[in-house]
Amino acid sequence: MAWNVEAFSRSLGGLSPETVRAYRGDVRAFGEWADRGGVTEPADVDRLLLRRYLAFLSTRRYARTTMARKAAALRCYFSWSARRGDVGVDPARRLTAPSGGARLPRVLDRGELAAMLDGPASGERAAATPSPPGNRGSTATGDRKAATRARDDAVLELLYGCGLRVAELCGLDRSDIDVRSRVVTVWGKGGRQRRVPMHDLCAGAVARWMEHGREPWAGPDSPGEAVFLNQAGRRLGPRDVRRLLERRSPVPTHPHALRHSFATHLLDGGADLRVVQELLGHASLQTTQVYTHVSKERLLSVYGATHPRA
Repeated sequence: MAWNVEAFSRSLGGLSPETVRAYRGDVRAFGEWADRGGVTEPADVDRLLLRRYLAFLSTRRYARTTMARKAAALRCYFSWSARRGDVGVDPARRLTAPSGGARLPRVLDRGELAAMLDGPASGERAAATPSPPGNRGSTATGDRKAATRARDDAVLELLYGCGLRVAELCGLDRSDIDVRSRVVTVWGKGGRQRRVPMHDLCAGAVARWMEHGREPWAGPDSPGEAVFLNQAGRRLGPRDVRRLLERRSPVPTHPHALRHSFATHLLDGGADLRVVQELLGHASLQTTQVYTHVSKERLLSVYGATHPRA
C-alpha cells in the first residue's frame, strides 16, 4: 500500500492501456526490490538507490528498450509522488538509462505491401451486404468470410495509409471517422489529438467495413461506438491485429512496421520532415528524425540528381 501503485496507474489516463500495464508492473517490481533492501516507501528513495536499481537490472540482461521504459516509468511515478506530497524531492528527476537505440522494424517494400493489401482473395472484398447474424449455412459462412476480409482490409489500409499506432487504431470510435471528408481523428500518446487524411483506397476500405462488414461481428454486448470488432464481438485488440498480419503478410512483420514504412515512404517521396511529424503525432521533431536514417532511397536519388560527378 505504501507505494500506491494502483492509484498511480489510475493517474495515467493519457497513455495506452499497454503502457499503463507496463508502467504499473515496472513500479511494482521496483517496490518489491526496494522492500527487500529495507526501503518500504517512496519517501525513503534517493537517486543513488534508483541508480543501484538500474545497475541491478543491467546485470539481469534486460534489453536496452526495456531498461529505458523502466526508467521512464520511475520518472513518471516519482513525479506523480512529488505532486501528491509523498516525497519531498523528486529523486528520479533526469534519471536516465541506456537508450533503446534505433532498432526500428524493417521497412516493407512495395511488393510486400501490395501482397499484403491486395493479395490473394482480393476478389472477396465485401461486395454484397451480409445477411443478419443468426443465419446459418453456406451463405452465412460466405458473409462471415467477406466481413473478415473487409475488416482486415480497412485495418491494414489505416495502419499503412495513415501511419497509426496499433493502440490508436484499436481505440477508434465511429465518431472519429469521417469517410466523406477523408479524415480520421486520432487520440495519440499523452491525449494529443491529430487529424490524419485518408487516401481514397483507405477511405473506401473503411466505408465497406463500416457499412457492410461490421454487422456480422456485432452482438448484444459489443461496444456500439467501436469501429473495429474481433470475432468475439469485442473491440479489436493489438493481439488481434498481430494475428491479422500473420494471415496477410508475405513476410514476418509487426504492426509498427506499417507505421515505420508509412513514414519512410513519405520521406522517400520528398515529404517535409515536419509534415511527417504532424502525421505521426510526434511531440518532438527529434523522434521523427530517426526515420531519415533509413530513408536511403530518397538520399540516393537526390545524390544522383545533384552531384556533378554522379
